[in-house]
Amino acid sequence: MSQQGRCNALVAAAAAVLCAAVLLRIEVAQAATFTVGDTGGWTFGVQNWPNGKTFRAGDILVFNYMPGMHTVVEVDKAGYDSCKIPANAKVFSSGKDRITLVKGGNYFICGIPGHCQAGMKIAVIAN
Repeated sequence: MSQQGRCNALVAAAAAVLCAAVLLRIEVAQAATFTVGDTGGWTFGVQNWPNGKTFRAGDILVFNYMPGMHTVVEVDKAGYDSCKIPANAKVFSSGKDRITLVKGGNYFICGIPGHCQAGMKIAVIAN
């Protein structure tokens, strides 16, 4: 291979790497971050907070609350409907939880007894 041929191959490889990096950056940039409950945070009465919002798989929900006062429990639809926590549920309790949405239904309740029944739960459908 000639010197010029090697140079052209290196330039083409570098361009391909650059294009891949730009495409990856665009995909990451499309993810949005939503603060559940907006300025009120994760608290009672947030059940309707997702209404009118569009969510995509990869978007991040931020749950802000006082640790020890609430929790965030990732449940399935049955757990959401019944306000019951399945044995294998993921429980978050930092007060600043960041959860990445998956495609389809994403269901969250507060695990403190009585809180879910009082409307501290959200259902988010991500495209």
